[in-house]
Amino acid sequence: MIRIVKIGGNEMNTPGFLEELARQISGLAATTGQPLIVVHGGGQEIAALQARLGIEPIKIDGLRVTDAESLAVAQMVLSGHTNKAIVRAFLAAGLDAVGFSGVDGGLLRCRRKQHPTVDLGLVGEVVDVRTDFLAHFARLGIIPIISPISLGQDGQTYNVNADEAAGAIAQALSATVLDFVSNVPGVLLDGDVLPSLTLPQAERLIGSGVVTGGMIPKVRTALDAVGRGVPQVRIVNLAGLGSGGGTVFRGQ
Repeated sequence: MIRIVKIGGNEMNTPGFLEELARQISGLAATTGQPLIVVHGGGQEIAALQARLGIEPIKIDGLRVTDAESLAVAQMVLSGHTNKAIVRAFLAAGLDAVGFSGVDGGLLRCRRKQHPTVDLGLVGEVVDVRTDFLAHFARLGIIPIISPISLGQDGQTYNVNADEAAGAIAQALSATVLDFVSNVPGVLLDGDVLPSLTLPQAERLIGSGVVTGGMIPKVRTALDAVGRGVPQVRIVNLAGLGSGGGTVFRGQ
């Protein structure tokens, strides 16, 4: 009965976002009684620090191409600044929370991610989740806050897309709900939120250019999670997290 909430990096710099997130999570915990796990990104802050350091960000199909310098930046931002900012906000709201990266305790094991046309560099895809590690904190009522920086089977550290990390964790733990909290209220068509999407419908929207950029891995991860048995997967904004809003995904 675990619920996974993935929050995007673009929202982190919005004044009051983390405080409102903590309030929403507190409400979910109180009303559902479900153990919660939060997975986070931090793309906007990574790009900003790269720019200050003179590193040109490169994205392919919404995935960040990662060399050694970019990986160092991603680790600093995700596992350092962003992770601890979320933990701090949760503790301030009276929630019990602890922060990890996928490297800690070998929580997320990955292999190098392959792309059909380009070398993504030090980008990984999760192949194993240490479920006993996460279940331990769930039993204690502690909310794990997880940075997606992960440990490769080869001992190398890899940058993992946070949406994909959240999907892998949800599948491994047989989560009942996986929420992708975005800066948009759901998948939009002509400005309106689509309340639900099937796999064929989503692929048509990607092919026609309606779904683009970072929304592509988000949509495909949502559908993959549904295909692997997560009963409810949705893309939603923070305002709709506790009110049943967003786009819900189903297989057929």
